[in-house]
Amino acid sequence: MLSRFSSSTFPSRATRRAIISGALACALCLAACAPKPASNSSAGAAPTSPSSAPSARPTIVFITDFGTANDAVALCKAVMIGIAPDARIMDITHQVTPFSIPEAARFLEAVSPYYPAGTVFVAVIDPGVGTNRKAVIVKTKKGQYFVLPDNGLITPVLDRDGLDHAHEITNPDWMIKGAISSTFHGRDIFSPAGAHLAMGWDYTLAGPEVAQLVSLMVKTPTLADNGITGDIIGLDDPFGSLITNITGDQVKQLGYAFGDKIPFQLDKKPLSLPFGKTFMDVPVGDSLLYIDSRGRLGIAVNQGNYAKKFNFTPPGSIFIPRKGAPIKR
Repeated sequence: MLSRFSSSTFPSRATRRAIISGALACALCLAACAPKPASNSSAGAAPTSPSSAPSARPTIVFITDFGTANDAVALCKAVMIGIAPDARIMDITHQVTPFSIPEAARFLEAVSPYYPAGTVFVAVIDPGVGTNRKAVIVKTKKGQYFVLPDNGLITPVLDRDGLDHAHEITNPDWMIKGAISSTFHGRDIFSPAGAHLAMGWDYTLAGPEVAQLVSLMVKTPTLADNGITGDIIGLDDPFGSLITNITGDQVKQLGYAFGDKIPFQLDKKPLSLPFGKTFMDVPVGDSLLYIDSRGRLGIAVNQGNYAKKFNFTPPGSIFIPRKGAPIKR
């Protein structure tokens, strides 16, 4: 028997439409909140997460005194890419003054803090190539690796970051296949060793541990009652500004501030220059003392070349008296 409904008990057509619309909305909401099944294309694959995501590309940072007039740099890079094709090779410079270990050591010290742990540095300034000097891999306490000759190149970095361990490269598996040149270890030993490190090889297998590395005699300024004696340690090329080993803090300790005119001796020649915060503190063509981006005192010409203008070639000495003291040492 069919039940009878009065108009007062049976929902109206408008009410029924409202009920149906509400039910559909709830169903859509529940469907959106439900977990989505994995697609067929990813079935059986490991889920992507920070721990399982691909690691970053390895980085090799390269510095030499080879210059760019020959194929030496290209040959070294070809060896690296042949072993570690995914590696990024970043250049510091290949214009290090030939055979200048102190200059290259200064560049390594300046650049390395800007790279993370795990970075591989390959440094080939190697006047002793082919002799009994060691080819080494050095790991710092920061977790960076340096592949270089044991000739003091690493000294300033270790003074700052500390030594973890060092190993000599004697294992042939870490070298180029075939005969090893007695004059091109950059290609035959250092480049392949750096590339193998970038590929994740264990550097302790490269050869025996080195207990004592060669130290570079790093010149430091001498602070006395009458002033400070330092050295001209290089040029900021291509601008020809003179770089000293005196820090900005040491200049302040002598009593000077920006805007002062500072008397000093350059290779015992008395001079006096304004102490500027920026090059434009003096007219174009004029000279000044300033603090460079690494915190060291420099001597420059605004929009000029101090070394060329005054025919100065490092090394050299500089003496700055305390403010108010006589310039004579």
